[in-house]
Amino acid sequence: MEQQRLKSRAEIPETTKWQLEDIFSDNDQWEKEFAHTEKLLGEGEKFEGHLADSPETLITCFEWMDDLSLSIEEVYSYARMRRDEDNRKANYQALTERAGMLAVKVSSAAAFVVPELLAMSEEKLQEFRASSPKMEHYNQALEDILRKKKHILSSMEEKLLAQMGELAEAPGAIFSMANNADLKFPSIDDELGQSVELTKGNFIQFMESPKQSVRKAAFETLYRTYEKQRNTWAATLNASIKSDVFFAKARNYPSAIEASLDDDRVPIKVYDSLIDTVHEFLPQMHRYVQLRKKALKLDELHMYDIYVPIVPETTMTITYEEAKNMVIEGLRPLGEDYIKILQEGLEKKWIDVYENEGKTSGAYSWGTYRSHPYVLLNHQDTLDSMFTLAHEMGHSLHTYFSNRKQPHLYAGYKIFVAEVASTLNEALIMEHLLETTKDPKTLAYLINHYLEQFRGTIFRQTMFAEFEKKIHSVVEEGGALTADNFSEIYRDLNAVYYGPDVILDPEIALEWARIPHFYNAFYVYKYATGFSAATAFARAILDEGEPAVARYLEFLSGGSSDYPIELLRKAGVDMETPVPVRNALQVFTGLVERLETLLT
Repeated sequence: MEQQRLKSRAEIPETTKWQLEDIFSDNDQWEKEFAHTEKLLGEGEKFEGHLADSPETLITCFEWMDDLSLSIEEVYSYARMRRDEDNRKANYQALTERAGMLAVKVSSAAAFVVPELLAMSEEKLQEFRASSPKMEHYNQALEDILRKKKHILSSMEEKLLAQMGELAEAPGAIFSMANNADLKFPSIDDELGQSVELTKGNFIQFMESPKQSVRKAAFETLYRTYEKQRNTWAATLNASIKSDVFFAKARNYPSAIEASLDDDRVPIKVYDSLIDTVHEFLPQMHRYVQLRKKALKLDELHMYDIYVPIVPETTMTITYEEAKNMVIEGLRPLGEDYIKILQEGLEKKWIDVYENEGKTSGAYSWGTYRSHPYVLLNHQDTLDSMFTLAHEMGHSLHTYFSNRKQPHLYAGYKIFVAEVASTLNEALIMEHLLETTKDPKTLAYLINHYLEQFRGTIFRQTMFAEFEKKIHSVVEEGGALTADNFSEIYRDLNAVYYGPDVILDPEIALEWARIPHFYNAFYVYKYATGFSAATAFARAILDEGEPAVARYLEFLSGGSSDYPIELLRKAGVDMETPVPVRNALQVFTGLVERLETLLT
């Protein structure tokens, strides 16, 4: 029997590839923009030491910074997305490396601005702000700088930290290359006994297999491959954590977590409250695990049984074309303007659809201010892949609306709100499917899938967040982190979150080694808070209609024109209370009860 293999990039249909030519028509044009960025770099010297001279000098400097930011954004994004098409291509590895080094130079070139602003007297800065209508444009940006005054260093120290940026990115870059370009998995036998190469892209598909032997083989094969380099993964992640701690200390923060949260002006109580509230609902999570074990008729429930649909008679194979239609229909409550832009993105080559050899795993939304957004997928014709499409297009339309409404300075939204638009899309589509599905087995399947979204987005991401908090605390308290330390902490958290009804297979203790988000510390909790906020928005949109849609689209258009907590509060969701998380988990509890009824 012929073994299935991963296609090369050349074998993928052109119609399913993104069109990066919308950023640069070819590499020569990229080189011209690269040179333009280098030229802009040198222009900063005339402003250094002179920001206090006049409001006009300060405004001209801000304009220079914006031009520089726009230029490096395009240079870096294009190079990195080209590399992501096939990480093995040396020319795009080189372009990405050059763009990364140039980005560090950009940070370094502008490093004098904030210290000089903070060195100005408050009276003089207020005088500048009142002297020209043009200065009003910079009010929010200036306020954000001034509130961080005690964390900004001298001009020379800021330059040194900026130059450290490349070293700080090294652990993540090493992990990415090892994980995406070098790591190869053996083949396993699928449900038909056919030998298939295991990839990160098809791993979850195997974990959803109705045959436990296939799930077990995929699970053990994946983790035994990671096991071979366990000490390397540990050293790489440990270096990343030490970098986080170094930068936090350098900027006078009490801890790495507080340094990270301060970028969004999110109080640490939001992070701690999330963990505490999720712990309140762990008995409901354990109840769901118990239901899974019973529904699958298993004497023992293993970690490789966590993803399989618990209504095995129902299978949903969804082609990419069908997925696009389902996304459009499910998002109609968001109105005509939203749907029109969504359709443009689906039809005009914003999206790179299928997995190929060397392609970066997972999915993301990216792009530049002057281009439209882009989406990288590794579509697998599953319900989960359909939701991934909806999720990433949520990010892309958030970007589109912000870019359309905000100037470049305020177009980029903070990460704290980044997951709201994506998970709201998933919630609306799921509500649509639950409303329109009549077959009890399919309904049970969908409820199970929705429960999996809660498990994966609130419970699992909060477990990740708790893991990050613990491992950073070890380093901050002077402790050591080896592969054994990482695995012990990770295994213990799995025991707490999944409860007594699941067998903690030894391989699961190594899952930390394959999670790329850990190289962008204290990010994952935002999936859980974002999901909770999205649940609140979805409920309002379905209950109220147009007024709630208007508030939501205004939120999407906000960019970073205000702090994320404030943008959400204006739209009716207060994340400084445990209410959105608690309400979301009450929805989870209701879904567990509903599924229990359907399966009896």
